[in-house]
Amino acid sequence: MIYLRTLISSLLLLFGVVVVNAQGANVAFGTIAADPTLPVEVTADGLDVNQTDGTAIFTGNVLIGQGEMRLSAQRVLVIYNQEEGGIKQLVASGGVTLVSGPDAAEADDAEYTIGTGVILMTGNVLLTQGQNALTSQKMTINLITGTANMTGRVKTILNTAKD
Repeated sequence: MIYLRTLISSLLLLFGVVVVNAQGANVAFGTIAADPTLPVEVTADGLDVNQTDGTAIFTGNVLIGQGEMRLSAQRVLVIYNQEEGGIKQLVASGGVTLVSGPDAAEADDAEYTIGTGVILMTGNVLLTQGQNALTSQKMTINLITGTANMTGRVKTILNTAKD
Protein backbone atom coordinates (compact mmCIF):
# COMPACT_ATOMS: atom_id res chain seq x y z
CA MET A 1 0.00 0.00 0.00
CA ILE A 2 2.75 2.47 1.00
CA TYR A 3 4.76 1.53 -2.09
CA LEU A 4 1.75 2.16 -4.35
CA ARG A 5 1.23 5.62 -2.85
CA THR A 6 4.93 6.44 -3.25
CA LEU A 7 4.89 5.23 -6.84
CA ILE A 8 1.80 7.29 -7.71
CA SER A 9 3.27 10.41 -6.09
CA SER A 10 6.58 9.95 -7.91
CA LEU A 11 4.95 9.42 -11.30
CA LEU A 12 2.73 12.46 -10.93
CA LEU A 13 5.71 14.62 -10.01
CA LEU A 14 7.51 13.50 -13.17
CA PHE A 15 4.60 14.74 -15.29
CA GLY A 16 4.72 18.37 -14.13
CA VAL A 17 2.46 18.56 -11.11
CA VAL A 18 2.76 20.35 -7.80
CA VAL A 19 2.53 18.65 -4.40
CA VAL A 20 0.58 20.58 -1.76
CA ASN A 21 0.67 19.88 1.99
CA ALA A 22 -1.97 21.29 4.35
CA GLN A 23 -3.47 20.71 7.77
CA GLY A 24 -7.10 20.20 6.64
CA ALA A 25 -9.25 20.04 3.54
CA ASN A 26 -12.95 19.80 2.71
CA VAL A 27 -13.89 17.72 -0.31
CA ALA A 28 -17.02 16.27 -1.92
CA PHE A 29 -17.45 12.51 -1.51
CA GLY A 30 -19.44 10.45 -3.99
CA THR A 31 -21.73 11.70 -6.69
CA ILE A 32 -24.85 11.16 -4.62
CA ALA A 33 -25.53 11.46 -0.94
CA ALA A 34 -26.17 8.12 0.74
CA ASP A 35 -29.22 7.27 2.81
CA PRO A 36 -28.20 5.80 6.20
CA THR A 37 -31.76 4.48 6.72
CA LEU A 38 -31.39 1.93 3.90
CA PRO A 39 -30.86 -1.72 4.88
CA VAL A 40 -27.29 -2.87 5.49
CA GLU A 41 -26.22 -6.08 3.72
CA VAL A 42 -23.18 -7.93 5.12
CA THR A 43 -21.23 -10.78 3.53
CA ALA A 44 -18.25 -12.41 5.30
CA ASP A 45 -16.35 -15.66 5.76
CA GLY A 46 -17.23 -15.90 9.47
CA LEU A 47 -19.57 -14.53 12.14
CA ASP A 48 -19.49 -14.49 15.96
CA VAL A 49 -22.57 -13.14 17.78
CA ASN A 50 -22.63 -11.99 21.41
CA GLN A 51 -26.23 -11.51 22.52
CA THR A 52 -25.10 -10.39 25.98
CA ASP A 53 -23.49 -7.16 24.81
CA GLY A 54 -25.43 -6.78 21.54
CA THR A 55 -22.52 -7.18 19.12
CA ALA A 56 -21.56 -9.30 16.15
CA ILE A 57 -18.10 -9.70 14.63
CA PHE A 58 -17.85 -10.46 10.91
CA THR A 59 -14.42 -11.70 9.81
CA GLY A 60 -12.66 -12.51 6.57
CA ASN A 61 -13.37 -10.68 3.32
CA VAL A 62 -16.18 -8.63 4.84
CA LEU A 63 -18.28 -6.69 2.33
CA ILE A 64 -20.95 -4.27 3.50
CA GLY A 65 -23.44 -2.69 1.13
CA GLN A 66 -25.90 0.10 1.82
CA GLY A 67 -27.53 1.57 -1.25
CA GLU A 68 -24.74 2.60 -3.64
CA MET A 69 -22.09 2.61 -0.89
CA ARG A 70 -19.73 -0.36 -0.41
CA LEU A 71 -17.33 -0.92 2.49
CA SER A 72 -14.87 -3.80 2.69
CA ALA A 73 -12.46 -4.88 5.44
CA GLN A 74 -11.03 -7.97 7.07
CA ARG A 75 -12.99 -7.47 10.31
CA VAL A 76 -16.19 -5.56 11.12
CA LEU A 77 -17.70 -5.23 14.58
CA VAL A 78 -21.43 -4.53 14.44
CA ILE A 79 -22.85 -2.82 17.52
CA TYR A 80 -26.61 -3.11 17.77
CA ASN A 81 -28.86 -0.50 19.37
CA GLN A 82 -30.42 -2.73 22.01
CA GLU A 83 -32.96 -0.12 23.13
CA GLU A 84 -34.33 0.98 19.75
CA GLY A 85 -33.35 -1.98 17.57
CA GLY A 86 -31.28 -1.85 14.42
CA ILE A 87 -27.59 -1.18 13.98
CA LYS A 88 -25.95 1.58 16.00
CA GLN A 89 -22.39 1.45 14.66
CA LEU A 90 -20.03 -0.49 12.38
CA VAL A 91 -16.34 -0.60 13.34
CA ALA A 92 -14.11 -1.87 10.52
CA SER A 93 -10.42 -2.75 10.61
CA GLY A 94 -7.85 -4.39 8.41
CA GLY A 95 -7.51 -2.79 4.99
CA VAL A 96 -10.72 -0.77 4.92
CA THR A 97 -11.97 0.35 1.50
CA LEU A 98 -15.02 2.58 1.04
CA VAL A 99 -16.55 3.20 -2.39
CA SER A 100 -19.35 5.65 -3.18
CA GLY A 101 -20.02 6.47 -6.81
CA PRO A 102 -16.72 7.24 -8.57
CA ASP A 103 -14.91 8.03 -5.29
CA ALA A 104 -12.94 5.51 -3.25
CA ALA A 105 -11.15 5.80 0.09
CA GLU A 106 -8.76 3.47 1.88
CA ALA A 107 -7.68 3.52 5.53
CA ASP A 108 -6.45 1.31 8.35
CA ASP A 109 -9.72 1.64 10.31
CA ALA A 110 -13.23 3.09 9.98
CA GLU A 111 -16.20 3.74 12.26
CA TYR A 112 -19.64 4.24 10.73
CA THR A 113 -22.30 5.66 13.05
CA ILE A 114 -25.54 4.76 11.29
CA GLY A 115 -27.84 7.28 13.02
CA THR A 116 -25.75 10.30 12.00
CA GLY A 117 -24.58 8.97 8.62
CA VAL A 118 -20.96 9.80 9.59
CA ILE A 119 -17.97 7.61 8.76
CA LEU A 120 -14.63 8.31 10.46
CA MET A 121 -11.66 6.80 8.62
CA THR A 122 -8.27 6.81 10.35
CA GLY A 123 -4.71 5.77 9.63
CA ASN A 124 -3.06 6.17 6.23
CA VAL A 125 -6.17 7.56 4.53
CA LEU A 126 -6.06 7.67 0.73
CA LEU A 127 -8.96 9.28 -1.15
CA THR A 128 -9.12 8.93 -4.93
CA GLN A 129 -11.50 10.97 -7.07
CA GLY A 130 -10.93 10.25 -10.74
CA GLN A 131 -7.32 11.21 -11.45
CA ASN A 132 -6.99 13.16 -8.18
CA ALA A 133 -5.64 11.67 -4.97
CA LEU A 134 -5.48 13.05 -1.42
CA THR A 135 -3.85 11.53 1.66
CA SER A 136 -4.19 12.30 5.36
CA GLN A 137 -4.35 10.60 8.74
CA LYS A 138 -8.07 11.16 9.31
CA MET A 139 -11.13 11.71 7.15
CA THR A 140 -14.69 12.33 8.35
CA ILE A 141 -17.38 11.60 5.75
CA ASN A 142 -20.96 12.81 6.08
CA LEU A 143 -23.03 10.51 3.87
CA ILE A 144 -26.13 12.67 4.20
CA THR A 145 -24.46 15.78 2.74
CA GLY A 146 -21.95 13.90 0.55
CA THR A 147 -18.99 15.83 2.00
CA ALA A 148 -15.74 14.85 3.65
CA ASN A 149 -13.19 16.62 5.84
CA MET A 150 -9.57 15.50 5.87
CA THR A 151 -7.16 16.38 8.69
CA GLY A 152 -3.71 15.37 9.85
CA ARG A 153 -1.17 16.52 7.30
CA VAL A 154 -3.25 16.48 4.13
CA LYS A 155 -1.30 15.94 0.92
CA THR A 156 -2.59 16.25 -2.62
CA ILE A 157 -1.20 16.77 -6.08
CA LEU A 158 -2.50 19.62 -8.22
CA ASN A 159 -1.90 19.50 -11.95
CA THR A 160 -0.48 22.79 -13.26
CA ALA A 161 -0.88 21.95 -16.95
CA LYS A 162 -4.00 23.00 -18.85
CA ASP A 163 -5.94 20.32 -20.70
